[in-house]
This record gives sequence, structure tokens and C-alpha cells, in this order.
Amino acid sequence: MAGKSFPPASSPVPLLSGGNPQIPKGFGNAPVQAYIAAMPGWKSDLGRRLDAIIVTTVPEVKKAVKWNSPFYGVEEGVWFLSFHCFAKYVKVTFFRGASLDPVPPGVSKHPAVRYYDIREGAFDESRFADWVKQASRLPGEKL
Repeated sequence: MAGKSFPPASSPVPLLSGGNPQIPKGFGNAPVQAYIAAMPGWKSDLGRRLDAIIVTTVPEVKKAVKWNSPFYGVEEGVWFLSFHCFAKYVKVTFFRGASLDPVPPGVSKHPAVRYYDIREGAFDESRFADWVKQASRLPGEKL
């Protein structure tokens, strides 16, 4: 989004409850990288890894920050996943997660949505990459 500036990595970013970075809404890589840089502690390394796996798996991926969370999609405005920091984990949301095989373990009040909660030291990169590949091929969610 032209004209938007995002805090440099050295600038303190306010953290919302649970340690989620408060990053202005924006489209493209810059706001997503600002969010990842502001993720507290071990979560920042995890955020970099999530982003790298998504970009490697879906090279044409589109990115944005909405509602203080990074979003990823294969076309502008249509998203297949997002993630969000909580106090003790990072929650990955697969908008069509009920269609993935195997289905991610976290249940949502929305039947199509499934979650993958990642705690420190418990990230299954291979499983995540497979879910990303599958999710990117499903119809996305317009948000």
C-alpha cells in the first residue's frame, strides 16, 4: 500500500495482549516483515521460518497484514492462511483447513477453519509445508 510506513526493526512496536505485535494494516512484504521482526522472543524466529516455508512452497504468494496478523494468499484479497501471536504459542489459521489431509488439530466455530497451534520447540516443518501446499490450492477466503 503506497505511502504507508512500517516501523524499522530497531523501533519498538507496541504489543497487544498475549504479545501480538500491533502493526498497521498494509499489503505486500514490508508489513509482514515488520510484524515478524516485532514478534517477541522465540516467536520471531518461528515467524521467519513460517514465512520462508510459505514463500518456498508458494513462490507467487501475496502477503498482507490485517487485524494485526500476517495473511497469505494466491491472489489479492483472497487468503488461505494467517498467523497470530499468543502468550505461549503462535496460532496458524487455515481458512479451508477442514479440507486438508490430515486435518489440523485445532477446531474452530467455523466448520471450514482449522488451527495449528505452535509452541516453542514443537514445530513440524514438514507437516506445515504440506498443509501450505494443499491450502494454497483450495479456494481462499475473501476478508
